[in-house]
Amino acid sequence: MWNASNGGGGGGGGGGSSSSTNPTQSNTRTLGMTSAISLAEPKPEDIQKTTELEKALEPYNVFEEESELNHRMEILAKLNTLVKQWVRDVSISKNMPEALAEKLGGKIYTFGSYRLGVHHKGADIDALCVAPRNIERADYFGSFFELLKKQPEVTECRAVEEAFVPVIKMNFDGIEIDLLFARLALKEIPDNFDLRDDKLLKNLDPKSVRSLNGCRVTDEILRLVPNIDNFRLALRAIKLWAKKHGIYSNSLGYFGGVSWAMLVARTCQLYPNAVAATLVHKFFLVFSRWKWPQPVLLKQPDTVNLGFQVWDPRVNVQDRFHLMPIITPAYPQQNSTFNVSSSTRKVMLNEFNRGMQITDEIMLSKAGWDKLFEAPSFFFKYRHFIVLLVTSNNADDHLEWCGLVESKIRYLILNLERNQHINLAHVNPKCFEQHEQNQTERQRESDGSRASTLCSLWFIGLEFERSENLNVDLTESIQSFTDSVHKHAVHIKLLKDGMKIEARHVRRKQLSQYLDPNLLKRERKNSDSGLSISSIAAVAAAAAANTSGGGGGGGTTLRKRHSSEHLQATVNKKGRNDSFEQSPSNASSQSSSSSSSQSSQGAGSVSAANTTNTSVVASVNPTTNHNVSASNELPNSNNGAAPDVETSSSVEPSTTSYNHTTNHNDTTNTTTLVLDDSSSEATSGIQSQTTAPQTPTTPTPTANPGPGPQQQPPQTATEVVCS
Repeated sequence: MWNASNGGGGGGGGGGSSSSTNPTQSNTRTLGMTSAISLAEPKPEDIQKTTELEKALEPYNVFEEESELNHRMEILAKLNTLVKQWVRDVSISKNMPEALAEKLGGKIYTFGSYRLGVHHKGADIDALCVAPRNIERADYFGSFFELLKKQPEVTECRAVEEAFVPVIKMNFDGIEIDLLFARLALKEIPDNFDLRDDKLLKNLDPKSVRSLNGCRVTDEILRLVPNIDNFRLALRAIKLWAKKHGIYSNSLGYFGGVSWAMLVARTCQLYPNAVAATLVHKFFLVFSRWKWPQPVLLKQPDTVNLGFQVWDPRVNVQDRFHLMPIITPAYPQQNSTFNVSSSTRKVMLNEFNRGMQITDEIMLSKAGWDKLFEAPSFFFKYRHFIVLLVTSNNADDHLEWCGLVESKIRYLILNLERNQHINLAHVNPKCFEQHEQNQTERQRESDGSRASTLCSLWFIGLEFERSENLNVDLTESIQSFTDSVHKHAVHIKLLKDGMKIEARHVRRKQLSQYLDPNLLKRERKNSDSGLSISSIAAVAAAAAANTSGGGGGGGTTLRKRHSSEHLQATVNKKGRNDSFEQSPSNASSQSSSSSSSQSSQGAGSVSAANTTNTSVVASVNPTTNHNVSASNELPNSNNGAAPDVETSSSVEPSTTSYNHTTNHNDTTNTTTLVLDDSSSEATSGIQSQTTAPQTPTTPTPTANPGPGPQQQPPQTATEVVCS
């Protein structure tokens, strides 16, 4: 393990020139698990790029003014005084002499972005309340919680005692604070007490150990980087990039703040003398090529043995299934990214590749840093979405209800990933407010519900497998998710009247019912110059195949054709006036047979002969059982961005099934709606509301009744370049 004093290679200005003026002797040591990749000193152009990076960050409010920083320090000082007073009063109430109670102490520690020095304007503060052994956890969530609610500066105070890491959340004089609690096995807590000693964990309860872990990890990260100022500026840039690109959320399966900090810290270890601009560039170089699931470690794991479980796939079977492990440097070592799923992994890896391409251009002066922080289009990457609508009757209930639902969304992603027809379930971490104003108001007037009903939304983009005749039943996945949320809410006694959750399947053209049209216009503008996840993955895969000199022949050709067609479609978009959903006006068609490798391409179009509105609705009611109703939408056959084969999909209801069948006949494409015998309605534009049984029925495949030859396998189907 690398042993160095706190601060590593010393401090310096945020511009990055400190690395070139500081002695490099300490930086030549082996940092982390391996030796450095490069010890090169920064060049003048590197320092110039760092100055440009710092200026580019200023409009995004990632730097806090001195007055705001002082305000935070005043709040923490007040909170620290409040803790000491509370420890004293509780001790006296337990018959401790007043003279001894005065000496017990108690202290507030900070961790997370504030402790790392990378918090932005308006950011919350992660803090820890440390108390001596005579103070119980019940006292913290009892008398101290009541004491906080009595403070005039405190609003929105709520306790989450049942959480994996119990916390009190509050707004203290305009600053959001998440306050954890740890009870140490000590008589007193002096003001200069250091939490890094591993022996402090002996005989502690697991909740206290988990609460202490945040502070211990943050301090260890700062100790293991060679230059704190360069680390901080690079981390500010990476965090802003991750938030703009929708991959910053630990609870939803992306990386959280501590994970991004450890990745940047590892980059600093590999390039100890590099300035911030170089570190950002090398960050994407390292982690776009990282061999996941190889873990990221900042140091050799400690050999402390106090009986707490540590991350070790040799011992713990569940650790072997972690997809992108990033291991915390303090005992007990844990994987900070255990929530990552196959979908979020795919999304993040594509963003790493995209970031590598952009920073290459920036370092060559072909682009500015602003390009790195441009938010990509989410709502124009996919044609199908699951929208979660979370409603409640008042602001306090809504805050708790949304927090619970958000913590469970990753289970819905896992349910969707188990569906063999879904290649990707991409959740947008941003929570939106309901925009369905007119319809909602009419509904309230008709059913007499309160006008104060609040509604928040999360969106999940779906990418289906490429197939000619695809029937997807999402009822079981959604009902399993709503059941889980409902049961947990009942268990923790959170569920109240008016709290509901609905999950609907919607198409892109229906998004205007839920979102601000101006947002969709901006997203559309961004989508004109961006590539889809599938396209970036195809380009990366083709490049990897070419680099290795091998590949699967036809598969490589398919990926090359995919990327070139999409790039051409992107160029053609500039001159088109597209609507949310339309058939491509210049789609290429290809037919092939098993006995010939020849192909012919021509102009064609895809038309939907019959279209019905599709939605999958799952509602949770605090007084009744779940009523899950589904009405089918027959989607357009164009699925995703630039698929190699035409894809059509439909969401199957529980008792009414629609089969979406597409006939391919050279340059003519027709879509036929076929109803199963279980449905008595036989008109186009059907909307049916049915109650799901306990076990959803499996759709029955229906033969294609339309004219034309038999359907070809997916690899020989007509190719369509989607808009």
